[in-house]
Amino acid sequence: MSRKRNRTSHHEPSVASPQVPEDARLFLNRELSLLAFFQRVLEEAQDERNPLLERVKFLSIVGSNLAEFFMVRVAGIRQQVEAGVVELTPDGMTPAEQLAAIHPVVVKLMDDERQCLQQLLPLLDQAGIHIRDYAALEEEQRAAVKNYFDEMIFPVLTPLAYDPARPFPHISNMSLNLAVVIRDHDDAERFARVKVPNTLPRLLPVQPSPNGSPAGQLPHQYSFVWLEQVIAANLEKLFPGMQIVEAHPFRVTRDAEVVIQELEAEDLLDTIERSVRQRRFGSVVRVTVNRNMPPALRDILIDNLDLRLSDVYTLDPPVGISDLINLSTLDRHDLKDPPFVPAFPSVIDEVDGDIFAAIRRQDILLHHPYDSFTPVLDFLRAAAQDPQVLAIKQTLYRVGRNSPVVEALLEAARNGKQVAVLIELKARFDEESNIEWARALESEGVHVVYGLLGLKTHSKIALVVRKEDEHIRRYVHVSTGNYNPATAQTYTDLGLFTCDVAMGEDATDIFNYLTGYSTKKDYRKFLVAPINLRAGVEQLIRREVEHQRNSEPGHLIFKLNALVDKRMIQLLYEASKAGVRVDLIVRGICCLRPGLEGVSENIRVTSIVGRFLEHSRIYYFRNGGKEEIYLGSADLMPRNLDRRVEILFPVEDARLIRQLRDLVLATYLADNVKARQMLSDGTYHRVQPAPGQPRMDSQAWLIKPGGTTE
Repeated sequence: MSRKRNRTSHHEPSVASPQVPEDARLFLNRELSLLAFFQRVLEEAQDERNPLLERVKFLSIVGSNLAEFFMVRVAGIRQQVEAGVVELTPDGMTPAEQLAAIHPVVVKLMDDERQCLQQLLPLLDQAGIHIRDYAALEEEQRAAVKNYFDEMIFPVLTPLAYDPARPFPHISNMSLNLAVVIRDHDDAERFARVKVPNTLPRLLPVQPSPNGSPAGQLPHQYSFVWLEQVIAANLEKLFPGMQIVEAHPFRVTRDAEVVIQELEAEDLLDTIERSVRQRRFGSVVRVTVNRNMPPALRDILIDNLDLRLSDVYTLDPPVGISDLINLSTLDRHDLKDPPFVPAFPSVIDEVDGDIFAAIRRQDILLHHPYDSFTPVLDFLRAAAQDPQVLAIKQTLYRVGRNSPVVEALLEAARNGKQVAVLIELKARFDEESNIEWARALESEGVHVVYGLLGLKTHSKIALVVRKEDEHIRRYVHVSTGNYNPATAQTYTDLGLFTCDVAMGEDATDIFNYLTGYSTKKDYRKFLVAPINLRAGVEQLIRREVEHQRNSEPGHLIFKLNALVDKRMIQLLYEASKAGVRVDLIVRGICCLRPGLEGVSENIRVTSIVGRFLEHSRIYYFRNGGKEEIYLGSADLMPRNLDRRVEILFPVEDARLIRQLRDLVLATYLADNVKARQMLSDGTYHRVQPAPGQPRMDSQAWLIKPGGTTE
């Protein structure tokens, strides 16, 4: 049954590791810090204070995050190992040492996932959401499922044999499969693979049992069975005349990083398209199997997928829990976070919905999802329809499918506007959607460009050029988040509308840089990566140090997704040693160690994981009392500072600065419900209210200012 070779270990080049630098103790490992973030997300699934289906959602997010971690991060480190790279990370680890450190953390995290699921399943059952094993279905339910199998599932299945005459079948990335052992008439055991179709629901609905909860006791009842169990129970129809010995599910995770040789790519659109198609053929970095899969079957997978034994992760069923996200679509609002109505800026209503008049009156700051995303769509639709608008220019990174943003741009082109759009085709895992939109826009005559050589365009900006009297006025929207109405309901982001002359001119220069040729190094107000953003932020931090040294209290508050860049971390250490108070609100990766004696006593690191994904980036500088705040798309990571087109833009209206300082940043820093504080060893502990202190859930408070969770 198996043509086995020894795949339990791979020989790696024996190259002497470089000496660990003395300052390695000052930094945390990037990959382990990311896994610590996944652990914080899992804690939300474990938190009994969260509504039940929200807990299930968090659990599924951990599963999908881990899959992406293997597809991108682990795959990249493995490539380094196989290439003989021994360059040390800032914390002093070689690629091989990182893989060794990652493995036990991942094993524990995956085991904790399963334990959490086992805690949630009985609660779902009590709430009328039943996930049944096929063997536990009642006779009537099983008959209905059998009919569904015959009509809908069986015609889709393709059994693939593996024997001396037929090679081992290709297993595509993230596909769920059954490893099947059959016995033929000669009593010989043979191996076959059956792919579980992803075109059918993984959780197959079945009629609730009549012996369940009494009618009327629950608002709605649902029953499901795992699709792979249905297939496994009916394999005799796929292999007629054969004896089914056993069948075990497994899932393959492949290297999914798209590597593009841009210098050799004549047509970037076609190159990206081919790279996305080839993603399913990347090298295998992980296989997950159930614990009851016998060693002989695991050996077949190890042998034919070119794996180490450590690449096979044995888990309690089910294999793959990210599909549980589909339960969030159930009509059980009693098991979800309560809905709310986002606020709409009163200044727009005051001018009868004229978005351009509102922006001329004052800068408008939107804090999504607490503020509606509708003004952004209204801005683009008004620009598409307004006869005074001459041109629209916009960057698009992740817009999703069925995008009203793209529809507005298409309408503008049909109405004769000059429309230029930069679509970032290299937005990971959104490439296919972006390719489709690029083709649609080009078909309507929109000027579509795909970015700069070697740089990913991550900035979020829209520019509308409008003729007013005998002059033109530039209206600008800049944001920390994507032009995606769906994620604007679940990600916290900040966007600014302005017709400030200098920012409008900066926006024009940005688009000229993106679509044409430019060596411009100076911008009036924007900090632009990779041109002047790194130097600009460094200068602002050093200015805060000078204020502190001149007896003016220094204070930095940075809210961001990730803090990785070594130079920036060293500069923050310098600020702390000078006495500057540094508050860091870092959602995910943080390689800085707070609380180190003589280094970072004045630095506090907080992470908030809650109902919404914290996505906004805010950079606050006290500046001797003349406060400055920058918002933007950039985290403090080498890729954002050096290898992407990013924008940090200033908020200059004193009213908006106070709003960001007192109603946003202060609220996050006061959180004692969803906040975790980082210790110097990289671990996190939940922030607890002091005796007599009210509980503060920052996201709940921002939904309804002045409110608390209890």
